[in-house]
Amino acid sequence: MSVGNDLVLVTGATGKQGGATARRLLAAGRPVRALVRDTESAGAQALAAAGAELARGDFDEPETIAATVEGAGAVFLIPPAAFGPDGWDVELEARRGEDLVAAAKAAGVRQLVFSGIASFEAEAQWGAHGKRRIEDAVRGSGLEWTILRPVRFMENYLAQGLPVDDITAGVHRHLFPADMPIQMIAVDDVAAFAELALTDPARFHGRILELAGDAHTMVAAAAMISAITGHAVTYEELPEDFAADLGGEVLNVYRMTHSGKGWHADIPALREILPTLRTFEQWLTETGAAQLKPILEG
Repeated sequence: MSVGNDLVLVTGATGKQGGATARRLLAAGRPVRALVRDTESAGAQALAAAGAELARGDFDEPETIAATVEGAGAVFLIPPAAFGPDGWDVELEARRGEDLVAAAKAAGVRQLVFSGIASFEAEAQWGAHGKRRIEDAVRGSGLEWTILRPVRFMENYLAQGLPVDDITAGVHRHLFPADMPIQMIAVDDVAAFAELALTDPARFHGRILELAGDAHTMVAAAAMISAITGHAVTYEELPEDFAADLGGEVLNVYRMTHSGKGWHADIPALREILPTLRTFEQWLTETGAAQLKPILEG
């Protein structure tokens, strides 16, 4: 078993952000303990093959979480989202994060890096409250801490079978205004910021970073996908009643964006920290277009 202050416990390790962060840390030679619910899953086994130590744990079984933090010097924290038919379960999501923060502190962990959700220029009841409570726990932990707030992922274009954000028959449907630039970021760039914070805790202690790598209108993004993949994609803006059917938090996001309020990451400042921060065009050229083509051809 890997022990010592260099060991990073990565939660959400088989998810997008956790998996990308674990892989980056392992590639850099940093020991990683991956928190997983099923050590035999394909995602968990892939991490083990890459060199990660697997630790079985469940955020809803606090006694298993306490065991996973023992011997770790840092934790990359992404508690599972708690979202159901009635919207976000703020209490459950917050408790999951707060319990891990408490366990990390009790175990003598030195550093916490929490990845939550970006803030709007005017926040409202839209699903961020659970994550803000976790942020409060992180800031009040007495440990070294960094908070990452990523905006919408570029990888969302790869989603299938969702009410919004997938591309079906060459049409990308979403609730965002067609003419409003919407910020986005590549998942691996979130992982890159996490790696920076975990590598240099003193530099990033106490910092809250709103993360984005690019911004385009939904129409312009669809045109860029068309040009790079060679498959025509258009954008369809869904109406307010569609947002209302998805719940109160989604409706509030709809109304905020349609009143001109959106994410506000300082992309030039972020690029000073991470010069390799991807634009949407770069993401498409590197990996996105290749992954989109089978979807567009289906």
